[in-house]
Amino acid sequence: MNTLQRTVLSLASAVALAAVADQAAAFCGFYVATDDSPLFNNASRVVLARRGNLTTMTMANDYKGSPKEFAIVIPVPTVVKKEQIRVSDNAVIDQIDGYTKPRMAEYYDPDPCNPQPMYELDMASAVPTSATRMKSGAAKPDDYHVTIEASYDVGEYDILILSAEDSGGLERWLVDNGYKIPRGASDVLGSYIKQNMKFFVAKVDLGELNKQGASPFLRPLQVEYESPKFMLPIRLGMVNADGPQDLLVYALTEKGRVETTNYRTTKIPTDQDVPEYVAKEFGAFYKALFQKQVAKQGMQTVFLEYAWPLSISCDPCTGIYLSGDTLTKMGASWASEYHGGVNGGFVTRLHVRYDMAHFPEDLTFQETADSSTFQGRYVIHHPFTGDTSTCEAGRTYAKGLYAKQEAEITNVANLTGWSTDQVRKKVPGHEAAATTTPSNSSSWWEQQ
Repeated sequence: MNTLQRTVLSLASAVALAAVADQAAAFCGFYVATDDSPLFNNASRVVLARRGNLTTMTMANDYKGSPKEFAIVIPVPTVVKKEQIRVSDNAVIDQIDGYTKPRMAEYYDPDPCNPQPMYELDMASAVPTSATRMKSGAAKPDDYHVTIEASYDVGEYDILILSAEDSGGLERWLVDNGYKIPRGASDVLGSYIKQNMKFFVAKVDLGELNKQGASPFLRPLQVEYESPKFMLPIRLGMVNADGPQDLLVYALTEKGRVETTNYRTTKIPTDQDVPEYVAKEFGAFYKALFQKQVAKQGMQTVFLEYAWPLSISCDPCTGIYLSGDTLTKMGASWASEYHGGVNGGFVTRLHVRYDMAHFPEDLTFQETADSSTFQGRYVIHHPFTGDTSTCEAGRTYAKGLYAKQEAEITNVANLTGWSTDQVRKKVPGHEAAATTTPSNSSSWWEQQ
């Protein structure tokens, strides 16, 4: 199985739901527009809208291979009806990803000789059914002790709902009928069969796909159902995986942030000052930061990257607001558009890198009562470039710039694992400042 196929299977199994402090002070900064592309291009992405026992799951099929090879298998708690299955829009997934992703913000230091009062910014301004499409000559489901409970055509997808008596028969049936599951998945499938779960399976209807146009991306699948359990079965996607996988979960709930109950939920390091150059290399910076945190935690924790009430403006914002229409498309019609004057809803972004050795259990979640704000945020302070020699405050400010840069360099090194020398070389003028600064308390620029 190639990486693309494994990515799709990981997404399918990871997103399937089995039986599925005080508010922070206003930041008053500006978002640094670094790059609109996803930070983790190969990560599986799932939106979970949860209210009571009702869950709407939208999974982005990040699949760039041949559509004829696309197939997914998702454990579900019950037989899902056709009206509970929809196709969504990739733009919806992209929007919530952009809205919640780790971000950079920037300040411009004011003239220390002419300080200005600080004002809080108004950020709000800133065809046959699937059952008859089995390949010619394929054995009948009864031969595998598999039952087709239902079959649907939904957009470009052919959907089957299966039940099975034993995992070996189900595995053989899936493989023989073109579903790209890893061979050797019997143990994992068997655990779901023992829970009396059904299996949501989907393949692409190439004829219907061609009618949709020439887009290289499959539209996300969305499934809605009720269950007291709030979880993501990720084990099936890890069978025969050749390395760790990334999963991004965007949870929409009524009142508070979501956390995992069977693994620790850890906040990503945040509110760190970094040099100006990091804005141009933010993708590499954050990936190194995340990798170091994964190693530090022994790949045994789920990371919180964003948590924010929908009734409070993001601060700073990395994307357009999640409108009422967008929330409805993600299954959260109950979360009102806060610009309309009615408060409601909370969004949580969780990021996990996992493999079978470190995550032997499916992820289980709970909505907490914690509605405090949190975001992965990294700050640039642009130094004042005018004349600072005309007042004592200005001279003091100038003397402190070198130490300030050193602190920022140390922050980056500590966050990423990069050497301070490696980081220091990317800060313009800093090495020259280090070599020309005298040993006394005067700064180098005063010795010219």
